[in-house]
Amino acid sequence: MEIFSYCVPTRVVFGRGALGQLHTLPALGKKALLVTSGGSSYIKNGSFDKLKKELETLGVDYVHFNHIAANPEVTAVEEGAKVGRSEGCDFVIALGGGSVMDASKAMAMLIPQPTDNLWDFANSPAGGKKMPTEKALPWIAITTSAGTGSEVDATSVISNPAVYEKIGVSGCPFATYAIVDPELMKTVPPKFTAYQGFDALFHSLEGYIGCKHNLMSDLVERTAIENIGKYLPRAVKDGSDMEAREKVAFANTLSGYSMVYSSCSSEHAMEHAMSAYHTKLTHGAGLIMISLEYYRFWINKHVCDDRFVDLARFLGKTDADKPEDFLDALAQLQKDCGVDDLKMSDFGIKKEDALTLAKNSRATMGRLYVADPAPTTDEEIAGIFERAFR
Repeated sequence: MEIFSYCVPTRVVFGRGALGQLHTLPALGKKALLVTSGGSSYIKNGSFDKLKKELETLGVDYVHFNHIAANPEVTAVEEGAKVGRSEGCDFVIALGGGSVMDASKAMAMLIPQPTDNLWDFANSPAGGKKMPTEKALPWIAITTSAGTGSEVDATSVISNPAVYEKIGVSGCPFATYAIVDPELMKTVPPKFTAYQGFDALFHSLEGYIGCKHNLMSDLVERTAIENIGKYLPRAVKDGSDMEAREKVAFANTLSGYSMVYSSCSSEHAMEHAMSAYHTKLTHGAGLIMISLEYYRFWINKHVCDDRFVDLARFLGKTDADKPEDFLDALAQLQKDCGVDDLKMSDFGIKKEDALTLAKNSRATMGRLYVADPAPTTDEEIAGIFERAFR
């Protein structure tokens, strides 16, 4: 194991009713750019009204920007940054799931810059590969879902459909505060509870088998995996089961730390390519579609057999003694959560797209391939797509 280094400066307030504690934290400014999705979930779960009361207590004004889609796009981030700049906002608040948080941290970075072009800061074939010259605005993450861990990392994944790229934008800041309140997650529908939970699960699974794992990442990943394996089916079955919601939310935040302490692997890069070309594909659903064949590929390589046995045990198969037991445990969890029948073909993906997706994933997110257990070729990655196709 190599020397590892980490810094997570975000102050996390976790637990039921945590949003009600926002007014006890030092204010970050006088006027916020409040970012939400374009839907109404933040109204239904009561978080919008609760947040407004907290801001009123703090004496903070805000302007509301509600144009973020499930896969946040570059044009929406640029539009939001222009609003924040023109309105004189001095900090950003994200109220929503991973897409809203990713867009918000990108806006917090972009608002002070002398350009409106977010892709100047994209480290991709079509990107400008620049780093910001001005300090980002502070931002607050108030997560209403348990899936991305974006509240505690500094990665902002944004899509640019014009060039078929979905990547992490450079120079985005950690949140100053993260509010993780499971009560805000009660109204997430079962299907999306499952998609989000599996996204969090794969963060930790990828980190655990990857070559960048270390003592700290192992610690948070094991706890995250154990909690998701035990409590995600309950949260999917009954969204008002607050013990399950709390444990899955905790696992999600830990999986955010996993990405800071170690790294995701090529599985995430592969899904980014899928949803870069098919923007209506939910990230967690795409990951589920390729997951069994992805991990079967590594098990057949025998690069970390003992770690796969660990993962099977973490998911509840306590008698596991061979790597393949992990595949059984993962398949059972997908069945228990009702997501074992997802098909790429339902989202317009074709089997013959496999090599295109493989090459796109490496070209845009090559840094995740570096974290894999061993090197791969484009043809090997295409083979995973082909075997996973339904």
